[in-house]
Amino acid sequence: MQQPRLYRKRFMPQETIFLKDDVLFYQDAEKMVTRWNVFRPKPNFSHGVSCYFLKKGWKVSKFLKDNGELFCYYCDIIDTAVEEDGNVYIFTDLLADVILFADGTLKVADLGEIADALESGVISQEQVCMALRRLDSLLQLIEAGGFSTLTKELERGEV
Repeated sequence: MQQPRLYRKRFMPQETIFLKDDVLFYQDAEKMVTRWNVFRPKPNFSHGVSCYFLKKGWKVSKFLKDNGELFCYYCDIIDTAVEEDGNVYIFTDLLADVILFADGTLKVADLGEIADALESGVISQEQVCMALRRLDSLLQLIEAGGFSTLTKELERGEV
């Protein structure tokens, strides 16, 4: 079987990008792990590893500096669509994000973007509800001390 084609779909800006350079390291029915380099140069990180938790609706990424040091963990709330042939995955970014910095601080980001997207009609009420429920479940897991169960999956793609 050939490597699946992965796409990132965003609402703001509205775009769908083929993740042609992402390298798939692991896949099963519940998750897939990829390694990637940034599209555009960033001052704080250059590459990373991501685990898509397909049934949970989370993408947990480890953002790494040039020297391999951790910059942060970045958690996107997503929805996954799989094409009929099972070889195309479209990951829709549902806008809400959780960032855990190397110093241990946590930030919930882009909630205002959800409201803007709903008001402008680019995201549905159903998608907003899905995003908030998935965000809530991720935050509950983090609060309960279970985030390491997610980050251990990233080791599959690290070099």
